[in-house]
Amino acid sequence: MKKFLIVVDMQKDFVDGALGSEEALAIIPAAVRKIAEFDGEIFVTYDTHFDDYMDTAEGKKLPVPHCIKGSDGWQLNKDIMAALKGRNYTPVEKYTFGSVKLPELISKAAGTEEFSIELIGLCTDICVVSNALLLKANFPEAGIAVDEACCAGVTPEKHRAAIETMRSCQIDIL
Repeated sequence: MKKFLIVVDMQKDFVDGALGSEEALAIIPAAVRKIAEFDGEIFVTYDTHFDDYMDTAEGKKLPVPHCIKGSDGWQLNKDIMAALKGRNYTPVEKYTFGSVKLPELISKAAGTEEFSIELIGLCTDICVVSNALLLKANFPEAGIAVDEACCAGVTPEKHRAAIETMRSCQIDIL
C-alpha cells in the first residue's frame, strides 16, 4: 500500500509572518519529526497569491497580503525546509484554500495501488480542512487522516472545530 503525506502551507507567512501565530510556531517540531520519519511520498502545498491579492475575493475578505509568490513569506518555514532536504517531494501551488490539482497528482502517483493519505499543516480551519474534504470526496474508500498535533488553526477554538468537522466527515484524527 502506498502512503502519501500532504504538508499543507507550512510557509513563513503562516508560521511567523503576516498571518503567523504562537500555535503555528508550536507545531513545527512535531511536523519536522513527522516529515523526517514518514515512509512514503510527500506532497507540499504552497498557498500562492500575486501582487493583485487585495483585488481578489479572498483579499477583500482577508485584507492581509500573504504568500505572494516569490516573496520571503511564500517560502517554506526554514525548519520544514530542512526536514524536506534530501527528500523527494512534489510541490503543489494552490491559488485558493483547497487544491483541485492535488487529487489528480495523488491518483497518478498511486496508479492502481491502494493508498492512504495523511495531512499536516496550516491552517486547520481553512486549508487543511479544505484539502482533507476534497481528498475524501475524490477518494471515499481511501484512508484519510489528519495529525492534530501537526496542525494549528487561526485560533485554538477554530482548530478544534475543524478537527470535529473532519471527524464527522469520516476523516481519521491522529
